[in-house]
Amino acid sequence: MSSHDTGSTRPAPTTDSGALEVAAIGQGTRRIEGRLKVTGDATYAYEADVERPLYLHLVQSTIAKGTVTGIDSTTARALEGVVAVLDHTNAPRLESTEDAEYAALQGDSVGFRGQVIAVVIAESVEAAREGALLVEVTYDEQEHRADFVADDPELYKPEKVNPAFPTDSNVGRMDRALENADVVVDQTYRTPFEHNSPMEPHALTARWDHEAAEGEPVLFMHASTQAVHGVVKTLAPLFGLDATQVHVVSPFVGGGFGSKGLPHVHDVVAALAAQTTGGRPVRLALTRQQLFALAGYRTATIQRFQLAADSTGRLVGINHEVIEQTSAIKEFAEQTAIATRHMYAAPNRHTSHRLAPLDVAVPSWMRAPGEMPGMFAHEVAMDELAEAVGVDPVELRILNEPETDPETGQEFGHRKLVECLREGASRFGWADRDLRPGATRDGDWLVGTGVAAATYPYYQQPGNRATIRALEGGRYAVEIGAADIGTGALTVLSQISADALGVRLGDVEVAIADSRLPVATVAGGSAGTASWGSAIVGASRAFREEHGTSPSVGDETTAGPAGNPNMGKYSLHSFGAQFVELRVNIWTGELRVARALGVFSAGRIINPVTARSQLIGGMTMGLSTGLFEESVRDPRFGHIVTQDLASYHVASHADIPEIEAVWLDETDPLTNPMGSRGIGEIGIVGAAAAVANAAWHATGVRVRDIPLTADKFLDLSPELPALKGHPAAAFA
Repeated sequence: MSSHDTGSTRPAPTTDSGALEVAAIGQGTRRIEGRLKVTGDATYAYEADVERPLYLHLVQSTIAKGTVTGIDSTTARALEGVVAVLDHTNAPRLESTEDAEYAALQGDSVGFRGQVIAVVIAESVEAAREGALLVEVTYDEQEHRADFVADDPELYKPEKVNPAFPTDSNVGRMDRALENADVVVDQTYRTPFEHNSPMEPHALTARWDHEAAEGEPVLFMHASTQAVHGVVKTLAPLFGLDATQVHVVSPFVGGGFGSKGLPHVHDVVAALAAQTTGGRPVRLALTRQQLFALAGYRTATIQRFQLAADSTGRLVGINHEVIEQTSAIKEFAEQTAIATRHMYAAPNRHTSHRLAPLDVAVPSWMRAPGEMPGMFAHEVAMDELAEAVGVDPVELRILNEPETDPETGQEFGHRKLVECLREGASRFGWADRDLRPGATRDGDWLVGTGVAAATYPYYQQPGNRATIRALEGGRYAVEIGAADIGTGALTVLSQISADALGVRLGDVEVAIADSRLPVATVAGGSAGTASWGSAIVGASRAFREEHGTSPSVGDETTAGPAGNPNMGKYSLHSFGAQFVELRVNIWTGELRVARALGVFSAGRIINPVTARSQLIGGMTMGLSTGLFEESVRDPRFGHIVTQDLASYHVASHADIPEIEAVWLDETDPLTNPMGSRGIGEIGIVGAAAAVANAAWHATGVRVRDIPLTADKFLDLSPELPALKGHPAAAFA
């Protein structure tokens, strides 16, 4: 499962956050909630146990821009089982409509195709859905813009990119680097629109208590979310409520990949509808098709990449210019070029981001936003540079390893990219490959191997707190409002709790996913374990200081993490190396991944079982990005046409035959008391680039946009060593 840590000469950290050494951390513990899930006993948001629920179905706009001139719901309201139809003329008013994504049913303006313009409330799912089909809408349609192109006339520079990075960065003189370089790679790379598509759709059950006492919860929600406190923070001001008056729970979540990190319009619509039902709860689950308009997505990118190098392949300049798309009604700027600023040594560097505002749905987070598309371009460009100078791709990356962070000048904390590359090359058999592209054939398949580096920053979100309470029999209750979105967070936090309190794993009861519990930040940015675990450790230490090792039943402490002076002092990132063996059919161009290996440096691995699952899941998602995933928008009408899992392809078992995820055996004393870094997103970064690089090695065809589809490999050169004399050469 893990490889040997090569050690470090780093001085001791300037904090008391040394790694915990009690047995629970590091053990391959099975998921605490696993049996509930596999037996079907886990209760998800749509299944919350409530009395006499009503059901909702959304009516969406069929134009991309304009105004609603009329909504006739007469036929819908006459349908048996339909209780009401809400639209902008009769829906309750929100306290704020400043955020256009959340301003549902508040006006007649249409900003994108698929926008919610009405909601049907009914006694059954079937009646609600049929009622929605019977609502008749008329529009005053206006000319819209929905075509994403590099020369968009309205391109602009955002003030910042997600979450708060400088939009542009300039170091040195890139123009001079290009003039004086021995070798220049200057290419454009494209990544597609992608949709998160979790197994559980975005769903919730909601009700209002209009007779609640002052200060008591008024709005109750069982929500499928990555942050219960985030839902409270967003919805409370929209409805003019204090945060204490909104109660959100989310005990089980069937995946999110970032799309459930922020509330979306369905949360607002359900809360509005529940205001009108006299206290009866409402249920809403978005259909698979509706997810493609209402739950966020990864923006497409157009990236110009320039690498300037000397004859040995040593970089003297890096230029990364990114064009992305955002929504005209709400800006989201993906941080696509940020990883480039920290990755390789070069004295001259330029990065920039520009946005095209279109009349389309609002983009948002998707696993490793920024790092995934940005590192695809960077790592394919590095492969092209290796080809140009005749240097092995692994060695080229090692040659350009920086001594300090190129952007900040800070010392890296546990940067072990070289170790990942070396370990991966050894395990993968990299040295045995024929360096020539198109040189290896197995029957009707050309075989190639590719490599790409991966990186993801270390984040620890502020403001987290936890409660420790003594129970009978030497047991403890641990409470924190964190979310487990299928990652195994509940199990990992239980292990951290047991270590922090110095007790057996079975002696702690961890409660999560409830906004009444101490505040916890979002399950996102690979920051959950670091942020929540540090809060639990801080609260545990405070509890021991206050109550000792023999507390009385009911003794309780609520506290957060201790400060860490290493944050801001060191450049803290996780790193990895992705290796792929790919086969391309010489007759059809079909691509098949034969095997994939990821070697990662992520600090201490708290639970090898759940960590392996996370890393393999990320790698699978990255391979799926490289081979299949692409959302296609029809600019004539402004909507995504691939809005189901039949036309939006994701990798299945047959597509991913062999994946191995390993990690360096290490502890990072600079990050947190557990010595860990995040693992949720590092697995996806670099995987698509490794696929593209392997495809070039197999075929000699350089593809700079993903996904890599079969049509791109139908014109194979007859000069390929493996095809000389072969009938397939006739297709060239």
